[in-house]
Amino acid sequence: MLLKRIYVLFFIELATRQVHVVGVTAHPTGAWVAQQARNLLMSLDHRADELRFLLRDRDAKFTAAFDAVFIAAGINVLRTPLKAPSANAFAERWVGTIRRECTDRILIVGERHPSRVLTEYTAHYNGHRPHRSLDQRPPNPPTQVVDLTAARVQRRPILGGLINEYTQAA
Repeated sequence: MLLKRIYVLFFIELATRQVHVVGVTAHPTGAWVAQQARNLLMSLDHRADELRFLLRDRDAKFTAAFDAVFIAAGINVLRTPLKAPSANAFAERWVGTIRRECTDRILIVGERHPSRVLTEYTAHYNGHRPHRSLDQRPPNPPTQVVDLTAARVQRRPILGGLINEYTQAA
């Protein structure tokens, strides 16, 4: 994006593999990260009570205020060991997935474009993309299962046709 670095703050619920992209910015600060954590907990509402641990890396942007948001909600904050990216393998895997399937194939233009692209891709990832660890189901599967042998199928392009989702035609 015009040779600028963009930072994305995301969280993954390991039990469901659901991804939450909570912020995209070119200039992250400790206060911004803490506010995004508050926003996440508010959006999770009562589901936040079920969370027990937050695994995060050792970036300086994760300040004591960031940790305090989760500690106040009764969530234990664990930091990854030094120089051990495999300790947070789920996050590393998601970053690789989004790069391979989305951002490496799109020319990002403007400051707001990455946020729109990631929001649309995350909705696809959580609602339609199959996950091996979930028996080829998405984290938030559609409520209706379609018998494809007798149904007409409709294609819906995502991200300008980069990805396609298929549903039963009316």
